[in-house]
Amino acid sequence: MWFKNAFIYRLASQNSITPDVLNEELTLRPLLPCSGLDKQSRGWVPCHSEKLVHSVNKQILFALGVEQKLLPTTIINRFAKERAAEIEAQQGYKVGRKEMKELKESITEELLPRAFSLQRTTYAWLDTVNGYLVIDAASSARVEELLELMNKSLDNLPFKQLHTAISPVAAMTDWLAGNNPPAGFTIDRELELRATGESKATIRYANHELEGEEILKHIAAGKRVTRLGLTWNDRISFVLTEQMQVKRIEFLDIIKNESTEMAENADELFELDFTLMTGELAKMLADLTNALGGEAGIS
Repeated sequence: MWFKNAFIYRLASQNSITPDVLNEELTLRPLLPCSGLDKQSRGWVPCHSEKLVHSVNKQILFALGVEQKLLPTTIINRFAKERAAEIEAQQGYKVGRKEMKELKESITEELLPRAFSLQRTTYAWLDTVNGYLVIDAASSARVEELLELMNKSLDNLPFKQLHTAISPVAAMTDWLAGNNPPAGFTIDRELELRATGESKATIRYANHELEGEEILKHIAAGKRVTRLGLTWNDRISFVLTEQMQVKRIEFLDIIKNESTEMAENADELFELDFTLMTGELAKMLADLTNALGGEAGIS
């Protein structure tokens, strides 16, 4: 259990969520198969070993499941064209726009019950010790899916997005311009620069040395850093974005080896992985927040 991305939220200080309470609430909204003409179904699914909630040392894991019917528009259009051709041959007139739309709707109703289903899972971690809600998702849309069902399922878990006193863009640009990353962090070989004017011109570097006059000239010309590769304490590598998202997280071998050497079976390995991941990520997020001036509005 190793997160690859992190959308970071702050839990309200007065929250009193427990694994048992969370499990009771999630049980009320399980993932059900798509039925009839439903194109999508959402609900909570087991995060490990048939359990909706996995908890270790006040660190809680749970997961959203989404089932989607696979019915591409190209398939619907092909069937509609074939049906329209039959109508034209039988009745001697060309199918109009309104009738074609009705044909597509009818064909969708026919094909949906027979369409293949695809299920995907989005994991979330509640750190009730340090007050984080962290969602492992590659896009904002996946995060919104989970948060929407969370708001319907849980009335007693207020949270808000983490905001820092210094914007990631300002901080990352300063770190790179001065080749002076914050304590505990090193700058890697991943970079995105964007112009602040109307052009929004963007330059990306991948697996590229980020030292030299070329990059400094871009910054001097007004471009700002919107993505930057960083490594924390030689233990976690990641890409920080302008929206304070942590992408492409990679836990270095030194961490993963710790759990592999200690675990005796798959369940123990999962629990050790989760314990190590949450412990390391919580420390990294705290250091990253401090490097960005602390949380906004907190002195």
